[in-house]
Amino acid sequence: MKKILLPTDFSKNSKNAIDYAMALCKNWECTFYILNVQKQSEFILDDLMAAPANSSINTAITEDNEEDLNQFLAELKKQNTNENYNFESIFDFDSLAASINQVVQAKNIDLIIMGTNGATGAKEIVFGSNTLNIIRKTDCPILTIPENYKFTSIDTILFTTENCEDFNANGIKPLIDIITTYKSKLNVIDIDFANYPNNTKSHNSDLKALFGTQPYTYHLIKEVPYPMVINTVTQLFDYNLHALFIESKSFIERFIYGSITNEISYNSTLPLLILRK
Repeated sequence: MKKILLPTDFSKNSKNAIDYAMALCKNWECTFYILNVQKQSEFILDDLMAAPANSSINTAITEDNEEDLNQFLAELKKQNTNENYNFESIFDFDSLAASINQVVQAKNIDLIIMGTNGATGAKEIVFGSNTLNIIRKTDCPILTIPENYKFTSIDTILFTTENCEDFNANGIKPLIDIITTYKSKLNVIDIDFANYPNNTKSHNSDLKALFGTQPYTYHLIKEVPYPMVINTVTQLFDYNLHALFIESKSFIERFIYGSITNEISYNSTLPLLILRK
């Protein structure tokens, strides 16, 4: 059984990501953990005024959010009665990243699926500040769903890499599960920004060892910034999913910004599967 974490703030974007998850996982037996997190700093005057005199503000807001969660779960169960799904709700007072890390460890989560919208600063307008923070701080595979993206199928997958040699079968498992379920075609692009000599053969050998009998096409691109490569190929070819390994914080910055700067460069409209070693 797969254990999948679905953070939600009950926004349209987070509900869309959950709808995508329900469609993606139809062939799997899953337990979905629906997580809603409330930060103390987000309390507003109306919350304080609405709290009963003999009740703490935490208790009042917890009751409201848990009621919303229960209603949301009831609707999900009703919509997915024919699927092999279980649902559990979790409410927490904490930062989103800290709460997600706690749930990942406590529930042994296999995959996080969440939306990408919700930014407050121009630097993070594609992923949103919450999503970027979780990518940086959470050691768990994450599938991010762009705003308004609807699931159809996963016929063709783009897998990009900077260095294949340290990957392992456990880290690649979420991608293999999707490929196996949907009989997806796999296109691998190896981005050699530093232009290391003679790495094509060794990297392709590493990939063959990683993917085994899974067929794929392989292309090596040298000395082109990561976001430029991704933005170009995803516009030229019809992919349903983009997958990659996150190896370090510096890699995240190169992937999203092209360099360690404040100007975002990555602008794909595809679901992004972020894998961990």
